[in-house]
Amino acid sequence: MKSLGFLSFGHWSPERGSQVKSASDVLLQSIDLAVAAEELGLDGAYYRVHHYARQLASPFPLLAAVGARTSKIEIGTGVIDMRYENPMYMVEDAGAADLIAGGRLQLGISRGSPEQVVDGWKHFGYAPAEGESPADMARRHAAIFLQQLEGKGFAAPNPNPMFPNPPGLLRLEPHAPGLKDRIWWGAGSNATAEWAAEMGMNLQSSTLKDDETGEPFHIQQAKQIRAYRARWAEMGHERTPRVSVSRSIFALMNDTDRMYFGRGKERDQVGFIEKQRSIFGRGYADEPDRLIEELKKDEGIAEADTLLLTVPNMLGVDYNAHVIESILTHVAPALGWR
Repeated sequence: MKSLGFLSFGHWSPERGSQVKSASDVLLQSIDLAVAAEELGLDGAYYRVHHYARQLASPFPLLAAVGARTSKIEIGTGVIDMRYENPMYMVEDAGAADLIAGGRLQLGISRGSPEQVVDGWKHFGYAPAEGESPADMARRHAAIFLQQLEGKGFAAPNPNPMFPNPPGLLRLEPHAPGLKDRIWWGAGSNATAEWAAEMGMNLQSSTLKDDETGEPFHIQQAKQIRAYRARWAEMGHERTPRVSVSRSIFALMNDTDRMYFGRGKERDQVGFIEKQRSIFGRGYADEPDRLIEELKKDEGIAEADTLLLTVPNMLGVDYNAHVIESILTHVAPALGWR
């Protein structure tokens, strides 16, 4: 059994053929797709966050809106770039969105990926401290965020407040009980996966990671997940962690599916991102029977308890609902995911 969700990058473009021509379109369709996915029985609706791009960028209004329109589906991100975040303000935003959703938020955070703008976080008012790298700054912001999610008082109250205060030091409000256990770290290497375990965060492993051994992507990802779980056990955390992986998976059910995705078998790709040799995992697209046999061989999927299906959001809500339903109906049961 696996928890199955969709992951939308939230692209929009006015170009010909796009079903998502504006920022308004992508926000409203993102909500509608979550509603449709919940009706189909999918477990999660997750959204990518990118700044300075024609993509989803401000997650908390969207998460709150999805929470208000749905009742069961998990609502998450994959991932929020912590280089751009004020962790104190983020606690308030996340707490409000989680309370609106009734405790269904699953927030993926990370140091982020290459952005559209050089050092874009500087324009948001953030800069690494002396001796820090931007990645160090992201991890520092994440540590503050996690600490404040505990809901412990830390701020001395005004002796003459406008409104009465509860006794003792004050915490950030609104507080969302349990949200701290629903924070995920998007790890691009084995070392950052182990750091996530040390910090008590769940693990998000996408289709991109450092090429650390030269082995196929899914094998490297499986090793990353095992390293994470081993470190988690060493830390002695009380709860069982969750681990997600993401994949592009398409069951070719009709001529439209074949037109969009019937290009033949894909392969892993290797290249350099910010001078780091990286490996990008293959996607899957085939007739259901052959697709099932291919997915059985994926060690990364086998190790995870949660699978996020990346969806082509610019093809519109109806087509993406069809993509999700095809996997739930014709693929997931044969693999024991349902």
